[in-house]
Amino acid sequence: MMLIVFFISLIVLFLWGMYLIRKGLAALTSEKIEKSLLLFTDHPLKAFLISILFTGVLQSSSAFMVIAIGLVSAGALTFKQAIPMVLGTNVGSTFTTQFLAVRLEYLILPLILFGVLLVITGNQKFKSLGTSFLGLGLIFLCIDSFSALAGPISKNELGALMIQISNESIWHSFFFGAIFTAIIHSSSVCISVIMGLMNGGVFQLINAFAVVLGSNVGTCITAVMASARGGQAARQTSLTHVLFNVAGVLLAFPFLPQFLQSIYFLSSNPAQQIAHFSLLFNLFTALIVLPFTGYIHRVVAFIVK
Repeated sequence: MMLIVFFISLIVLFLWGMYLIRKGLAALTSEKIEKSLLLFTDHPLKAFLISILFTGVLQSSSAFMVIAIGLVSAGALTFKQAIPMVLGTNVGSTFTTQFLAVRLEYLILPLILFGVLLVITGNQKFKSLGTSFLGLGLIFLCIDSFSALAGPISKNELGALMIQISNESIWHSFFFGAIFTAIIHSSSVCISVIMGLMNGGVFQLINAFAVVLGSNVGTCITAVMASARGGQAARQTSLTHVLFNVAGVLLAFPFLPQFLQSIYFLSSNPAQQIAHFSLLFNLFTALIVLPFTGYIHRVVAFIVK
């Protein structure tokens, strides 16, 4: 029981760390984000690239989608302008995964201490920067703890059952990733947990890839909720997000074994293998779909009237 409580506490702490990073960076860049979104949406490629950049800055595809849907709801952006952003935000979210795959546990204490020091300086910019450093330190602490918990979790009756079920089938892993991400509203947390289990040697790589695909679908729930009270264009934008992510998963699933072989050439580190897969999958699917944003606009506009 204590193990489960500790595990849930780590998830909460991770989410708080993500919130602190987002809060700190948003305080430094929020006005620039909205201005840039409005400025660089005259061409699909520009919108695609700017969404990658700012999703990386915000460390959250969900947060970026909420901003984008808000701008669409307000009429500042059209649905057609938002489509390339939907594609780009998936790619931008992999920056977080790539960063978290690097083992920097020796920076945990310095980041937390330096973050606290900056927060108490009184200078607003330093406070914002310190908030981000503090959040980053907490996230690295959680990732290190997830790895340490892999052994105890695999020996826990409930934990062992969950791992066994997930490892039995890639579809089980997919649904685990989708449901877990939908519940906690963060694909980064889901993938970080799997990275920890992989580092602990209790999870198979191909199943970890399936969890990544599931988290891509699960993260759509935030955009759907954000658009629930929005207008037609907002609902069209969220539907595009859902359709794109689901279609990408269906496209990638038959080729998971091929992805597995390719990733082995890029890294031998399990966490980095997961991060590389997430990046390649999201980048390839986005680049495949990007030239067809006009068709997507017409199809979704026909569905949501």
